Amino acid sequence: MATGRAATGMGDAAATPRVADPSRAPRAADPSRAPRAADPSRAPRAADPARRLVVVGEIGRPHGVRGLVRLHVFTEDPDSFAGYNPFLDATGTRRFTVTPLPGGLGRIEGVADRDAAQRLTGTRLHVERARLAAPEDSEEFFLCDLEGLRAVTQAGDELGVIRSVDDHGAGPFLTVIGPRGELLLPFTKAVVPVVDIAAGRLVVVPPGEVVVPPQPGEEHAA
Repeated sequence: MATGRAATGMGDAAATPRVADPSRAPRAADPSRAPRAADPSRAPRAADPARRLVVVGEIGRPHGVRGLVRLHVFTEDPDSFAGYNPFLDATGTRRFTVTPLPGGLGRIEGVADRDAAQRLTGTRLHVERARLAAPEDSEEFFLCDLEGLRAVTQAGDELGVIRSVDDHGAGPFLTVIGPRGELLLPFTKAVVPVVDIAAGRLVVVPPGEVVVPPQPGEEHAA
């Protein structure tokens, strides 16, 4: 998530490959929001690439004076969110136990006043990727699963390695680090037609080479 954001289907040449929905994975023994692993006490560390995090929610603005907050839940099934407690911050070092309340509100354990709630505004809530089941659909991905994959052209030329996957609202994009420096690529079906996580690579058609065929009705558009 890394973040999770569902996209349109794979059939459209400009479509974004679907991002897996973390709420579909089996529940862990201890509560938290995306498919889940057995031991939430093992907080992932940012320095360890094997312990990746998936965003499953976000703490919004304070509500009232007793520490309640607006709670943004990213799971397909909002009722599954509480089952993934405790959540982690982006560094994987701080934990939050969050109780969803009616009306899109939440109560954070240990937060009892508006000032404390205000300091947490915008904090994203994560779970370890290891706690999430593999997506059932072969064309769905957790964005963090793309990090570290090799990027190659259709001719097999190496472009580099995926350093990060980001989504600031306009759709996910990949940051590739290679011999030519940094390359930013939109994560669309047209630009990334093949994702082979098992083989550790994805196939890239650089945007300048992408040809999107006209859609029905567009052939005669002015």
